[in-house]
Amino acid sequence: MPIEIEKKYRLTKLQREEVLDRLPAIGAKRKGEDFEVNILYTGAALDVTRSVLRLRRIGKRGVLTFKESLPPRLDIKQRREDETRVEDPDAMELILAALGFTPALVYEKRRVTWRLGPTEIVIDELPFGLFMEIEGLEKNIREVESKLAIKRLRTEPLSYPRLVLKHGTTKDRMVESRFGKTGRKKV
Repeated sequence: MPIEIEKKYRLTKLQREEVLDRLPAIGAKRKGEDFEVNILYTGAALDVTRSVLRLRRIGKRGVLTFKESLPPRLDIKQRREDETRVEDPDAMELILAALGFTPALVYEKRRVTWRLGPTEIVIDELPFGLFMEIEGLEKNIREVESKLAIKRLRTEPLSYPRLVLKHGTTKDRMVESRFGKTGRKKV
């Protein structure tokens, strides 16, 4: 069972710029930038506050993921995470509906991905804020934090689904957090 180990931070605009300036200076390599639409499903025993079945759309690609929270340790989250690429996200939506799963949450995200050795660092923009996640072994997360040396970083304890429940709007029994028609909301 694969385990995801990560730490999430809420960033100010200034902190985001500091992080983006520091990453290449500490040897991190930029891997790309994506716009994502994340659809979380409910049904069977799924509870979006504890376990998640997510279909992530990145352009024409898709990734189906199941995540389940494990007991937290300090400020670093650990979750079971199983995922697979999906060749046809439209067909996968139909399959999930046929199996009785219904969309519960939808949120959009702009993500810039960086890599430093075995550790992944992502800078995310969602309609309700700016975030950074560092994913890897706990010791590698602490090393990246130390190398970044950004002052006053605030750990974000809530997952994106919980943040969407808090900040999103309800439409047709589904909670959404989208950028709007322009594709980008200023945060």
